[in-house]
Amino acid sequence: MDRQQPAQLDGVLAIDAGNSKTDVALVSVEGAVLGSARGGGFQPQLDGAEQAVAGLAPLVEEAARQAGLRPGRVLTGHVSACLANADLPIEEQQLQAALAARPWGLTSHVANDTFGLLRAGTDGPRGVAVVCGAGINCVGLLPDGRTARFPALGHLTGDWGGGGGLAAESMWHATRAEDGRGGPTALAGAIAAHFGLPSTTAVAEAMHLGRLDRGRLHEIVRVLFATAEQGDPTALMLIDRQADEIARLAVVALTRLDLLGEPTPVVLGGGVLAARHRLLIDNLTARLAAAAPLAETRIVVAPPVLGAALLGLDHLGAGPEAQQRLRDAYPTSSPVAA
Repeated sequence: MDRQQPAQLDGVLAIDAGNSKTDVALVSVEGAVLGSARGGGFQPQLDGAEQAVAGLAPLVEEAARQAGLRPGRVLTGHVSACLANADLPIEEQQLQAALAARPWGLTSHVANDTFGLLRAGTDGPRGVAVVCGAGINCVGLLPDGRTARFPALGHLTGDWGGGGGLAAESMWHATRAEDGRGGPTALAGAIAAHFGLPSTTAVAEAMHLGRLDRGRLHEIVRVLFATAEQGDPTALMLIDRQADEIARLAVVALTRLDLLGEPTPVVLGGGVLAARHRLLIDNLTARLAAAAPLAETRIVVAPPVLGAALLGLDHLGAGPEAQQRLRDAYPTSSPVAA
């Protein structure tokens, strides 16, 4: 490796790679954002760890170009990567090895992306975070390093919801309403109208045959909330169940870490939560107030790469001024009104 860029060796290459999008940022040890880039989703469970990490290279190169650095050399002192689908220890190890093989930093660390969300919404290593974006996950952390985690492997490990899950459930109820196996729901007509097709069944067929990009499935979440606002019982039921699932995750994590009886940050993030739909947020807030009345609930609206960068600055021992400068570059979080 060429280590002839000493001005940058004390900085951080921050990576937040989610199911639907990836953000990369080069940050100086003083907390200044020197370059950034955004790309598509990160799916090592499909592509393999090495190929998935290799797919990050164009984003790293773009951030380096903005920072005036030449790719191929060591770019920075530390790589802080918060990655989706790094759910099991073996997955973290594989991704860590693939990342360390890249000439991007002198040291590197891989964590599940939910830890990045937690750090973005807190001032230190204490609290619980629930991400509800394309998928759903929860982590908790104490200053002594103890964690609360879930396998987060989808239906196989008891998970429910997230954008992908809500979209699939909406389709399930809508198509059954059309063919008579289920009760009526306005979701059927709303989903069909959204895609300009005669029925939800036609939407399913178009996706199955490749005439409609499956990547558009997430658009159904917006349809779900709009339909719920009009009072559709099925849509309201799905949102109620999502609020219940998020609250259950948070309460279990708080309980495992003996934090239920003391004021503790509960950080919420991901596209579904960051949209701040009142039907979901009010429901969730009421559930948490009943089950965890001391929880200090806040929604992170900043790009999750902020958390990865803050973890990197922690690793380098950067002071509070650097962390505040970095936070000032992003909107951070806001409390959830009682």
